Amino acid sequence: MRNLAAQALLPVNTALAVALLVLLLAAATTAAVFRLAPDSTRGRAREILVAGARATAQLAVVSLVIAWVVHHTAALFGFLLLMFAVAARTAGRRITPNDTWWWAALPVAGPVVPVVTGLTLAGLLPVGGIAMIPVTGILIGGALTATVLAGRRALDELRTRIGEYEAGIALGLPDRDARLEVIRPAASDALLPGLDQTRTVGLVTLPGAFVGMLLGGASPALAGAVQLFVLIALMAVQAVAVALTVELAARGRLHREA
Repeated sequence: MRNLAAQALLPVNTALAVALLVLLLAAATTAAVFRLAPDSTRGRAREILVAGARATAQLAVVSLVIAWVVHHTAALFGFLLLMFAVAARTAGRRITPNDTWWWAALPVAGPVVPVVTGLTLAGLLPVGGIAMIPVTGILIGGALTATVLAGRRALDELRTRIGEYEAGIALGLPDRDARLEVIRPAASDALLPGLDQTRTVGLVTLPGAFVGMLLGGASPALAGAVQLFVLIALMAVQAVAVALTVELAARGRLHREA
């Protein structure tokens, strides 16, 4: 099984490097030609190129760091804290340019910490094992995506439907409730990617955890069980992340005012 897995892996050679470069340039060129940016400029093309370069450098460093931190508990938790800090800042800056961005740390950490803690206490996720990093990383990534989508949709909706918000205030609704009436339906769309991924798993795509375990030599049954856990945990994390983001926006903690 392991020999088969090794044969199935992508060979790390010059051909792979060329393929990655061509795909990155194709993505950037498409974004530039069709002006796929909010302001109809070619800015997204540059972002794609920078993202590709950063991913290359970061994965090269992380591959070396993970091999070391899994053998040192303090370093392991330090690495997880760094992952959380980067996710919180990324989410916050995607939602708003002002100083309220740091509130995004709450919906990123709020659902992830209890889930990881519960799994650890239940013995399903060993503290010193390699599984701690990818499982926590997947959950943080899911919370990051849900927070960004919910936050952006909520504040965009509040800006475009400001009249409805003011009408709610005029009718006597509390400020929080008037905002909720406007932003909650739009922000709830942040749950759709996770829902669609879970509903179509095995039929449309084979997610990364499933494929990764198969390539690592695990049985299809074990790979399926792990992938099911990841998908269910992600839905729980993302639901809480969206709920917290909506609440923060409704209370005015997250906003875009100068």
